Amino acid sequence: MEFYDVIKTAGTCRYYKEDPIPDDVMERVMDAARWAPQGGNRQPNRYIVVRDPDTRQQLRDWYYPIWAEYLAAAGMGAIKIRSEKGVPKILVDADIFADNFHKPPVIVVVCAKMEDIHPTDLELERDPIVYGCSVYPAVENLLLAARNEGLGGAVTTLLCAVEPQVKALLNIPDGYATACHITLGYPEKEFPKKLARMALSDVVFSEKFDNPMYG
Repeated sequence: MEFYDVIKTAGTCRYYKEDPIPDDVMERVMDAARWAPQGGNRQPNRYIVVRDPDTRQQLRDWYYPIWAEYLAAAGMGAIKIRSEKGVPKILVDADIFADNFHKPPVIVVVCAKMEDIHPTDLELERDPIVYGCSVYPAVENLLLAARNEGLGGAVTTLLCAVEPQVKALLNIPDGYATACHITLGYPEKEFPKKLARMALSDVVFSEKFDNPMYG
C-alpha cells in the first residue's frame, strides 16, 4: 500500500474474522515493530504473541469485568449500551469488542523493560507520560505494518490493571511492565476509506499554542 493510504485508514478494528494469521505475515508485522526509534537504542520492548485459545479466553475473562466497571462508573451497563437508542455507536462497538476480546486470532502483549526507560517528568505536578516515548512508537509501527498486510488492530491498556495476573499467566519476569495489549486479525468489515480526524488548523500551531499554523 501507499504510505499515506496506510496511515489514513489504519483505524481501530473491533470486529474480526477468526481466520488465522499466516506465520510469514506475523513475522513481517513483528519485524516492523523492532525498527521503531527509542531512547539510546536501548530497545526496551518485548512482545508475546498469544494465539492459544485458552490463554486468550483468560485474558478476555479479566478484560470484560474491567470494561463493565468502566460502564458502571459512567452510569451504564452492557444491556443498556446495546439496546438503548441514542448511545454512540463507538460505545456499542467497544462493548461488543470487550465481550469478544478472545476471538481475534492473535493478542500481542507488549512488555517494557523498566530499567531501559528513562522518564524525565516524574517531578512535575501531573501524572507521568514520558515513560511511553520509548515504547509506543514500536506499537504504531506494528499497527501500520498490520494495516499494510490487510490486518486490523486495536490497542488497549485495560488489562494493565491486572498486570500481576497477566505476568503470572505469561511468565513475564520481574523488571518488566505490561504496556498494552493489541488484538490482531482480518477485519470482519471493510477498512474505512479515510478516518475522521480534527482539522490540521485545530491541532498544529506556529510558535505559540494560540496561533494556528494552517487554515
